[in-house]
Formats: sequence, C-alpha cells, structure tokens
Amino acid sequence: MAGVGSGLSPLPIDDHVPAALASLRAGRNLVVLAEPGAGKTTRLPRAMLLAEAPAASGGEILVLEPRRIAARLAARRVASELGEAVGGRVGYTVRFEDRRGPATRLRFVTEGILVRQLARDATLPGVAAVVLDEFHERHLAGDLALAMLRRLQRRSRPELRLVAMSATLDPGPIAAFLAADVLRVPGRTHPVSLVHLGAPKEALERSVARAVRQALGDDGDGDVLVFLPGAGAIRRAEQACLPLARGGVELAMLHGDLPPDAQDRVLRPASGRKVILSTNVAESSVTLPAVTAVVDAGLVRRASVSPLTGLPVLATVPISQASATQRAGRAGRVRPGRAYRLFTEAELRRRPAADTPEIGRADLAELALLLRAQGEDPRRFPFFEAPPSEALDAALALLRRLRALEGKDRVTARGRALLRLPAHPRLGTVVLEAKAQDVGWRGARVAALIA
Repeated sequence: MAGVGSGLSPLPIDDHVPAALASLRAGRNLVVLAEPGAGKTTRLPRAMLLAEAPAASGGEILVLEPRRIAARLAARRVASELGEAVGGRVGYTVRFEDRRGPATRLRFVTEGILVRQLARDATLPGVAAVVLDEFHERHLAGDLALAMLRRLQRRSRPELRLVAMSATLDPGPIAAFLAADVLRVPGRTHPVSLVHLGAPKEALERSVARAVRQALGDDGDGDVLVFLPGAGAIRRAEQACLPLARGGVELAMLHGDLPPDAQDRVLRPASGRKVILSTNVAESSVTLPAVTAVVDAGLVRRASVSPLTGLPVLATVPISQASATQRAGRAGRVRPGRAYRLFTEAELRRRPAADTPEIGRADLAELALLLRAQGEDPRRFPFFEAPPSEALDAALALLRRLRALEGKDRVTARGRALLRLPAHPRLGTVVLEAKAQDVGWRGARVAALIA
C-alpha cells in the first residue's frame, strides 16, 4: 500500500495519502472524512512529516487534539512507528507538559495550547501546517483556533496549510469555509449487533458490571470497552467489576486524569481478556485494537453554564444519536461485535441527532476577553459558526462588571492580568482580589475548589 513504511501494518488511509499530499503541495487546504479505524490521526501527519509536505522549508506541523490523552498517545504512536522516542522529530505539548526538542517537526497539541500560542503571536511563525483532528467534537477552543487560523491564512500567511479531519462531520460546510478539497477514506469496520438493555434500575456501576459479565459470556474472546461519563463513575464501576478481575480478567481505566504510564498500559496487549473502563476519550480519539464488545452507559460529562453562578460546569447528560453510533462502532474494528446499551431504542430516538457545538451553549467570557485583547470585535469575528449574539452580549457585560473592559470595550490592566491566569474571568477576579489583600494563596485555593 502507498504510504506504508517498513514494518507497519497497512491501514485504510494509506492508499489515500498520495492524494492528500498532492492537495497540500498544490497549495490547497484539505478536509479528510475518514471512517473509524482508517488511521487518519497518526498516518497522515506522519506522511506529511516524511514527505515534507507542505513543510518543505522546515516549518513545524501542528496536530490539534481535543484531549490531552489523545495528544500524548498519538505522539507516542507516531514516534514509535518512526523508531524514535517522543521529543525527537515528534513531540507533544499539553497543559503542564511539553515534550519537544530542537529536532521536533511534528507536534501534537491540545486546542487551548494553540489558541494561547496564537494570542502571543498571531502570525504563528515557524508553523507550516495545522491539522485539526476530530473536528466534529466542536470544542470552543477548536472553533476559535480554526477561525484565527483561517483569518491568518487570508490576511498574511497564504502558504499556511490547514487540514480538518473527522469521522462523522458533514464535510460540505467546513470545506466551503476553508475553500478545501475533500478526501473521503473508508474505514475498517464489521457489523455490530445492538443489544438494548434499558435504563439501569439500580446503581449505574452495578448495571455496568452485569452488562460486562453478559458481554464476556456472549463472546469467547476479545476485550470489552465500557463508556462511562467520568472518572468517578469509572472508579465505582471498577469496584463493581472486581470479581471479574479475580476470575482472570484484567481491568483497565482510561481517562484524562491518569498519568501517562497508566494511559500507555491500556494499549499494551494483555495476557488474557481485558475490560477497559473509559470516558468518551475512546469514542473517537484513541484506537483500542482488541475490542469486540462495547458497553455504553449512554452518558457524557459536558460543559455548560450554571444558571446560579454563571460559571462553566460539567454536567452529566445523555449522549446524542451520533455519539451512540460512534461508540457502538468501536466493537466492529476487529470482527463482527456487539454493543450493549444501557438505554432503550425509544430513548435513543428522543435524543438529538448530534451534539450542539460548544460555541452554541458555553460561557463566552474568556473567548470575548481574548479577542478584545487582540483588537477584535467578537460580534464581527469570522467564526465558522457564529455564537449566539445574546451570549456574547452577556459575556461583554460581565467583563465590564469585572473591570476587565472599559470605555469602548478596551482591555484594562486587570483584563490583561486575567488573561494570564488559566481560569474563568470570574475566578481570576477572586485570585486578583485575594492577591491585592495579601492572601493570594487563599484566593487561588478558593478558585481551584470552585473550578
């Protein structure tokens, strides 16, 4: 297959790599619609690095991932395929961790990292291409990064190449926004039988343990992937599944708060069968090759705004129909599999077809403050999809009350201080006020507890 290096197992995207590189060399942006299992996250950035397309002048290739764990794992996978350690030609940068060196040319980063890099220098010097992976997740930082990159490309960096990749996104609107070619790549999937077990009538972890036992019994081999809404639910489910571990089944956890070594352990082959308890990080960002059964709790932790405090919060909510389809598909990567759903078909039909992009439901105070600091009017900024005008008005009004903006919405010294803090402007104000009263450590602690 084209594009496959020595010793690498072929993946569906390999035959399409030459077409992708040709588009980039011709000076075109690119939208890649690749079904799950195609290998887009690792193989295309690797090919761009090795072919020096479009980075022939030595520029860096950045790959945006929606989560820290995905950035770490993808960087390790590509570095391993090149026979190198992370920090050589391939590195990553996530919050509180920067693994790169003088030779790094391909770097996996989280969306927020790139937004802050653009805020420091909007020209993005030394970067030749940016790949926005899993763009369908539509995080606020990802939408902001896309808009800033497209504006930069139009204004002063026409040579900058942009690639948007997804397994489920409708490619038409984003291709029009980027004036991009569209590359469709089939995945490697098998039929998946759906088993609707209905809503839990007991504690969620007990229903999960029961479904896992059924999945192990129905299938003589293969691993089981369990989707749960957060780290707390994962820990409770682990306790409920401990009897399975005593029977020789390995229990593994996968979520963003795990240390890197623990994350890597999930991907290593086990001596026996494995049950992986995961957040939605395994929905699209991480490939778990031995999974043949999925247990889906049908829930996710999603960012929203508290009507009581006005602060961003994570709430546990039902997943969309698109997310349920994506999760079930994880059982069909190796061979025909089964997906056990802890909800009914009728419940699923009542859920939204797809998730609302975060820009349509999130608090916009941080976004508005950052744009005002760049001299931009948030109401006129060229977003891929514009945020609700009432949400922007509320964000600007809040920033004025916090004395982050004054006059014709000029950013004040306090506003610039708030931008330097990795916290919502409300919480940043707590920190700054505490510091002014010589109790900064107390303010930081209160802000951390509230967040």
